[in-house]
Amino acid sequence: MPRDKRSLATAIVNSGTAVGSGLGLVSSSYFVGKGILPWHTLIWMTVGLIAIMTVVFFKVIRKENLKPVAHETTKVTSVQPEEKRSTLKALFRPHVVAAYVLYFSTLYTYYLIDTWVPNFLETERGIEGTAIGLVSSLVFFTAIPGALIFSRIADMIPNKKVSIIIGLEIMAAAMLLFMIETTNQTLLVVGIMAYGFFGKLAVEPIIISWLSQFAPRKSIATTYGVFNFFGMTASVIVPSLTGKISDVTGSKVYAFYLAIGIILVGTLFFFLVNKLAKAPEEEFA
Repeated sequence: MPRDKRSLATAIVNSGTAVGSGLGLVSSSYFVGKGILPWHTLIWMTVGLIAIMTVVFFKVIRKENLKPVAHETTKVTSVQPEEKRSTLKALFRPHVVAAYVLYFSTLYTYYLIDTWVPNFLETERGIEGTAIGLVSSLVFFTAIPGALIFSRIADMIPNKKVSIIIGLEIMAAAMLLFMIETTNQTLLVVGIMAYGFFGKLAVEPIIISWLSQFAPRKSIATTYGVFNFFGMTASVIVPSLTGKISDVTGSKVYAFYLAIGIILVGTLFFFLVNKLAKAPEEEFA
């Protein structure tokens, strides 16, 4: 993949997440909320869709062409302890760790929105019925143009990716604060749409593209595996922690304040590392 199109290509792929999430929220709130279909029917529909797309993927996506290696030239080498230490060190260089922390911060807010916003809209903002799914889905639908626009900008000026990432994170935190502070339903919808435009789905492709310059050639998959581990950790923490905060305080607003704080701390850490730490001298993929 050309380096000058990495962010945009990732954004296009990630748009599938936005479309699927948005349609899932709208359809479930309508069909289940109105009693047209039982909730488990939608689960089976999803399973069927996954099965269909697995077959399509198998039939359409070309298999990677691997060059055969002659047996007589194949050498079996063991991984030396020095290589293991070098790989481990590469996985936790300051810039790479900064990406891990920032991704956790970004996904913490994303999973808070994904899991708790429908309940927040109903219990604390008075929105009911199908409107809950429609309003919640706006986060994902407005993320699509945001991701495509900012990813294209990042590809056009690759030396400004850090600034774009930081700017998007700050805007996402600001829109989240605006969303929970307003009591006007129209402004609430505007805040939700704005968060989608600047939030996780918009900044994620740029973070992934930026991280690629620090991922060692011999452990690219491992680097992104650890990267995703830190991000998905947020999906485990958010649901239970938010529920606990809601039970203790009687409101989910404080959980949103916590998410805003986490974004700002993660963004500050990312900024300081890029400001103070020296980039490694090795060549990367």
